[in-house]
Amino acid sequence: MATKAERTRQFIIEQAAPLFNEKGVAGVSIDDVLKATKVAKGCLYGHFENKEELSHAMADYLLDKIAGHIEAAVAKETSAKRKLFAFMDVYKTPLNPVVEGGCPVLNIGVEADDTDPVIRQKVKSVIQRGVKDLSDIIRRGILEKEFRADLNAEEFGLKMFALVEGGMMVCRVLGSNKPMQTLIGSLKQEIESYSVR
Repeated sequence: MATKAERTRQFIIEQAAPLFNEKGVAGVSIDDVLKATKVAKGCLYGHFENKEELSHAMADYLLDKIAGHIEAAVAKETSAKRKLFAFMDVYKTPLNPVVEGGCPVLNIGVEADDTDPVIRQKVKSVIQRGVKDLSDIIRRGILEKEFRADLNAEEFGLKMFALVEGGMMVCRVLGSNKPMQTLIGSLKQEIESYSVR
């Protein structure tokens, strides 16, 4: 069971995470965190040495949250095709995202690529793992004769991941879920075209 200090630390992370996901690390002040968490400054600094340490904890929390949601959705399915569809369906309504503020891979990844090598590495690991997981699902589908052998697992895994992440950005800027639904529909049709059964 978590100690009181561990629970307080987790509470701070959970309450402040949406701020970091929506405004970015640079856009969030310590005062914003104090207002969101309603803890004293001394309490905050008792759990985090500085804003940088807090932002790294936020990145872990947000990235783990989206990854966990995707893994749970994919794990419910048994066939490779249904697993790929489940991955895409997690993202089908970018204006009502699973994680408040949108996809943290995109949000914090874009900001951190030039400003924070630690967060950049965290996002890089999530992207690499996501592409690998999709590629592994496709490879399994090929081995089990669910997909044709001419489907390139690595290329299609990367394509799926990149299109979904890019689609998130397009939808949020345009204020519409329609571009994502178009992209997902197109990807699903392409997957169907490689299906053997």
